[in-house]
Amino acid sequence: MIQPVFITRVFRLGLAAIGSLSLLGATTTPALAQARNQVVNVYSGRHYNTDKELYAQFTRQTGIRVNLIEGKDDEMIERLRREGANSPADVLVTVDAARLIRAQEMNLFRPINSAALNRDVPANLRDPNGHWFALTRRARPVMVNPAQVNPNLIRTYGDLTRKELSGKLCMRDRSSVYSQSLTADVLQRAGKATTERWLKGMVANVKQPFFTSDTTMVRAVGQGECGATVANTYYLARLLNSDKATDKANARKVRVVWVNPTHVNVTGGGVTRSSGNPEGARRLLEFLSSPTAGEGYAAANNEYPVKGWGNNPTLRNFGTFTASPVTIQQLGQRNREAVQLMQQAGWK
Repeated sequence: MIQPVFITRVFRLGLAAIGSLSLLGATTTPALAQARNQVVNVYSGRHYNTDKELYAQFTRQTGIRVNLIEGKDDEMIERLRREGANSPADVLVTVDAARLIRAQEMNLFRPINSAALNRDVPANLRDPNGHWFALTRRARPVMVNPAQVNPNLIRTYGDLTRKELSGKLCMRDRSSVYSQSLTADVLQRAGKATTERWLKGMVANVKQPFFTSDTTMVRAVGQGECGATVANTYYLARLLNSDKATDKANARKVRVVWVNPTHVNVTGGGVTRSSGNPEGARRLLEFLSSPTAGEGYAAANNEYPVKGWGNNPTLRNFGTFTASPVTIQQLGQRNREAVQLMQQAGWK
């Protein structure tokens, strides 16, 4: 039985073989065209074994094999840009609105029209013209250590400027797309002047230095080194389910505070401009966003499906939230302005 997901080396050897056929003038043969339609090549910033299990399930249902190339999100986007029309990629999967919009602005996606995707992915979580679609949701609430900060003090992100949080607030650094998109969310909802005041007040409360990792930041809250932070829920979920007793014990001291509204970002994907199998690529995106497979895709990283709350018991214990009305497209479009305001406010 042929394995449905190939390692990178095998994939490259296959491409070399196709290149050899090209030299012989055989690229347009019906057999080669049919072979291409039986494979979807995925560039992905995700690194979870459960993703491979879902791709295998897709292969069993459709007969279409998946060649998976994994790497860092920005590296995958740059590789796709550099390869241009010669790229073998059919699908790009990446995280955060800023990256999706950047890839779109680089003309790396082709628009597709899919009734299934339009049905399963809410309008605010997809490109209006069908260039990309959310596959999971990532919520970024406030998290506190109740021994350090009273959770009742915080109802909105604006409360992060309260004097009670002075020297107790820990935040991710400015280079993080998570921080950038949070700021873009506030900017889109509240406007420039209010965002500038919020940034200055919040930065004044930050216990220096800024963190380079959500994981270490959440750990610091559990250990009492920080009183409050803003982090993606899956980082806390990972620590709660860790094999390390110390991580579990510290994570249990952290409480999720669902501010209203809560900033939400996504994992998303689109069919590449260079795709040699756009039909197979579309079918894979439809599969990954479907209610059944989509829940598994989200559960792989303790994320939320694009609709509903899923059945992840850890996330269910966190409770539910009211998501920000800001669309993913708006988050990406406000990214540059958000970064500029962050820099001006001293967010390092």
